[in-house]
Amino acid sequence: MDKKNSVFFILIFIIVGILALILNYGSFNYQGEEVNQVTTPTYSNTTSPKDTVKLIFIHHSIGENWLSDDNGQLGMTLRDNNYFVSDTNYGWGPEAIGDKTDIGHWWLWFRRPDSSRYLSALYSENGQNCQYSRLSNTPGGENEIIIFKSCFPNSALQGNPNDPIPSISSNPLKGDAAESEIHTMANAKGIYVDLLEYFKTRPDKLFIVITAPPLSDPTYADNSRSFNYWLVNEWLKDYPYNNVVVFDFYSVLTNGGNTLAYPSSWGDDHPSKEGNLKATGEFINFLNNAYYQWDNE
Repeated sequence: MDKKNSVFFILIFIIVGILALILNYGSFNYQGEEVNQVTTPTYSNTTSPKDTVKLIFIHHSIGENWLSDDNGQLGMTLRDNNYFVSDTNYGWGPEAIGDKTDIGHWWLWFRRPDSSRYLSALYSENGQNCQYSRLSNTPGGENEIIIFKSCFPNSALQGNPNDPIPSISSNPLKGDAAESEIHTMANAKGIYVDLLEYFKTRPDKLFIVITAPPLSDPTYADNSRSFNYWLVNEWLKDYPYNNVVVFDFYSVLTNGGNTLAYPSSWGDDHPSKEGNLKATGEFINFLNNAYYQWDNE
């Protein structure tokens, strides 16, 4: 190899090294900021219920992967903790309401003037709409625990953290999907604030909000972090009951950063099996504790 070629390959090696450093810095910036590091919460009671509890999960593909025995193993973990699990998915329910799981859509499920037809079907549902292991015997009565989750497009929140929250009567996001300019932090907060008006009328149900999983794209990462901090730490500050809780799926899957730390593959924002298993391990203790606090209220 002559001197000219040697210099050329050395330059290429240096350039590749610099690019690797830049990529590693970007990864640290969004996945490992010390300010966002999440500590494992402590709970007063993580034992499973003595009597079987009926639970239903409103989800789409990420929830399906999370429940799956071959992926997140949430279904079998809930089974082993004495929860009888049912779920909704695409195409489920009156007017296929199961298709709609964006933040703005929760107004349709819980607050639309005729939402009782959706809720009646939801509370009485005993079926499986994807594959996972569950208890073989169906207990009587309605589903007591309602878990609902929006998908990762809902993490693309526009606007600013300090924008005023609109009243529900003037909130353009109610009933609408996430892929629009009205999917803002303020409008999303307004939806969740209004949901409490229904939840407080149903102390006989435990409602569990699963925060939307993160995106790999950092464009709205700061907004997403700010919104989920509000949802986890501020939304329920003045709510007087124990029948609403928030599981921070977002923080589990960012691993302390602002973007997805566990992609299933390059360019695919569905969480990987590793991320889902991590979430299962954290969620079951969260759920048992939430059930204990609600059941003893």
